[in-house]
Amino acid sequence: MTTLLTVVIITIFAAGLYGFYHIQHKHLKFSTRVFTGLFAGIIFGGALQLIFGTEDPIVVTALDWIKLVGNGYVALLQMLIMPLVFVSIVSAFTRMKESGKIGKISFTVLATLLATTAVSALIGIAMVLVFNLDGATFTEGAAETARIAEIVERQAQVENLSIPQQILSFIPRNVFADLAGTRATSTIGVVIFSAFMGVAYLGVKRKSPKEAEFFSNLIESLYKVVMRIVTLVLRLTPYGVFALMTNVLATSDFQAIINLGVFILASYAALFLVLVVHSLVLAGVKVNPITYFKKGFPALSFAFTSRSSAGTLPMNIETQRRALGVDEATANFAGSFGISIGQNGCAGVYPAMLATMVAPTVGINVFDWQFILMLVAVVTISSFGVAGVGGGATFASLIVLGAMNLPVAIVGLVISVEPLIDMARTLVNVSDSMVAGVVTSARIKELDRSILEDPNALISENE
Repeated sequence: MTTLLTVVIITIFAAGLYGFYHIQHKHLKFSTRVFTGLFAGIIFGGALQLIFGTEDPIVVTALDWIKLVGNGYVALLQMLIMPLVFVSIVSAFTRMKESGKIGKISFTVLATLLATTAVSALIGIAMVLVFNLDGATFTEGAAETARIAEIVERQAQVENLSIPQQILSFIPRNVFADLAGTRATSTIGVVIFSAFMGVAYLGVKRKSPKEAEFFSNLIESLYKVVMRIVTLVLRLTPYGVFALMTNVLATSDFQAIINLGVFILASYAALFLVLVVHSLVLAGVKVNPITYFKKGFPALSFAFTSRSSAGTLPMNIETQRRALGVDEATANFAGSFGISIGQNGCAGVYPAMLATMVAPTVGINVFDWQFILMLVAVVTISSFGVAGVGGGATFASLIVLGAMNLPVAIVGLVISVEPLIDMARTLVNVSDSMVAGVVTSARIKELDRSILEDPNALISENE
């Protein structure tokens, strides 16, 4: 009976995949298909949760096959991260007609990412106080105990890592190792190496135009090939979102959600307010926030379901270019920087909330303006080099709590609802990256508003 029911679940899931294949050939809009995948995953996963629960072997076995589609899709996107970061940044230099704009682009992108992270930290602190979570205690079960032990072990790896040492770790000592993603800061290492290569290209261009032209053509060819692979992978997005959302709903611990309901509510309230801040920033450069969120929905919804800022990078860059009218150089810089620097959700809101919650337990007055300023500064600085994959928020929290001499056990106490909160955090991270791209492109007067305002100019998997 168990095997039969497992086969039935997998068959229903396969039928859903075929349904997406069918509507793809009906030329339904890409964003509509992504939304359909999200909604179908919620219904199917929720049904599995209500009927079988989370520990039933029927669901566990079926989800192994379902995750083959979801995790496989994420893996394909992650496969593209390092090649895409490299060719995107180098091509930004080779395509830039005015080399002086590179500095302005880099500065504005970084300034936007870090400024919004500082604001996000303030919002995180405020939400803890509003929901009276300062000094809150949580129940410690077997899962939490195991997680705390893991956290303490991991803390030992970063407790002696000062902020200057952390910044030093960004420098790629072996770029081939970083291209293979062997370090937590590999992405920013590739960004730095690519920027150096781009600057070197500009120098060669002045002295040896012929060789520079050959290099430019080579990078252009690589860029087109990589973006073609991106296009092929993006066609699988509705299937991936359907599978990922099914897994999330089917494995969610509803009892833990109820027990930690106030913390979840406070987290989502904080993240929502960060999106409001993004809207205000966009309004400041005369971009309609409603248009932005409508056009950015495919990338934001995938970030929500996959919990991977890095995995969303291909969709992030394509959304900026094709739907929001951001110039290629800025889109490439904002997308690449955004997966390792700033991250309003994982490196801004979350560490600030945890620090404010635990501070009263060691006698710190969380209303003290010196504590608040110090916390915001530490959060902002430590947001450099946060890995854009699941676990980045934990790393950022350990850095912040360690720098503030606060207990780290709280990171483990909220493990049971971590995936649910991480979904919204990742969405906010990706939004921050795209907002930085729009703001920067507008500042250098390269934002194509005809694309931005065209309702038919949307990210497509067919180009």
